[in-house]
Amino acid sequence: MKIAIINGPNLNLLGRREPDVYGVTSFEQFYEGLKKKFPQVQFSYFQSNVEGELINEIQRVGFDHDGIIFNPGGYTHTSIAIGDAVAAVKTPVIEVHISNVHAREDFRKISYISGKAAGSIIGLGLKGYELAVEWFITA
Repeated sequence: MKIAIINGPNLNLLGRREPDVYGVTSFEQFYEGLKKKFPQVQFSYFQSNVEGELINEIQRVGFDHDGIIFNPGGYTHTSIAIGDAVAAVKTPVIEVHISNVHAREDFRKISYISGKAAGSIIGLGLKGYELAVEWFITA
């Protein structure tokens, strides 16, 4: 099974950025543990702060992977183009957000991704990525 994890803007700062919201673990540390927990999964990981690079990566993996776990960060609420990229690929996408975006500013209640994703996991911290992997394995 091949699962791509794609993270959007500012997620490269996990472990340093707003630790009260996002925790103290870097994504790289978490990712190493995730690979050990699911040795049967072939993971790829990509992070970018650039909208077009995220679209390119969705298109690159979107036809030959079994799943995409995607945290679009702030682009969730602003990028119609990323939503269109999710809709254009055949690989199912699970949208993941570390924080509960619905408990934050009003503009964060809008997602251009959710309606095109197979599902969304919101507000469960890094555990959301793990739950998405479990869904792909058992779906």
